[in-house]
Amino acid sequence: MSALRRLLDSGESFSEISIQRILDEAGVSRATFYARFTGKSDVLVRLTDELRESLLALARQWEPGAGEAGAERFARFFEEVIAIHRAHRAVLTAVREAASYDPAVNDFYTADLGGFDEAVRRTLLAEQTVGRTAADLDTVAASRIIVWGGSQAIAQHIQVDDGTGDSALARELARIWWHGAYRRPAPSPL
Repeated sequence: MSALRRLLDSGESFSEISIQRILDEAGVSRATFYARFTGKSDVLVRLTDELRESLLALARQWEPGAGEAGAERFARFFEEVIAIHRAHRAVLTAVREAASYDPAVNDFYTADLGGFDEAVRRTLLAEQTVGRTAADLDTVAASRIIVWGGSQAIAQHIQVDDGTGDSALARELARIWWHGAYRRPAPSPL
């Protein structure tokens, strides 16, 4: 797994990395490789499994709360998410790439975002139940927009930004969620 990470971090695309290249980088035999992995995609999925769990754990900690402080909590949350994505950029790029043509990686990728989607949906439903989010909010559609749209926005941002815009993106994502999906009123002008 470390060998694949090194190859990805060096700029090689996942589709261009052969199993032989991974074996050479890792210094292991083909028999050793296949005793532990079913193939190259299995290495990638296992490499990202811990990362996925850390992102889902972050998502499970959401509690919007009341007041404008909630938007600030979301901004801090997104700064953490963006930092994790930035630190694992090459691996996450490989997952998105492989998900387009490898059913096993696609299943892993969609399950990952599906778990996040479910956590957001539960939070939205809870907010509706206590009357802090509009009753007419379609929680299924809103959670899909939040999770799948947010994932794409973060991925694109990391590809084109050197890190100087991370706080701004986090702030804007937080405000979009807070005032859009959660439908909290905008702060009144002074």
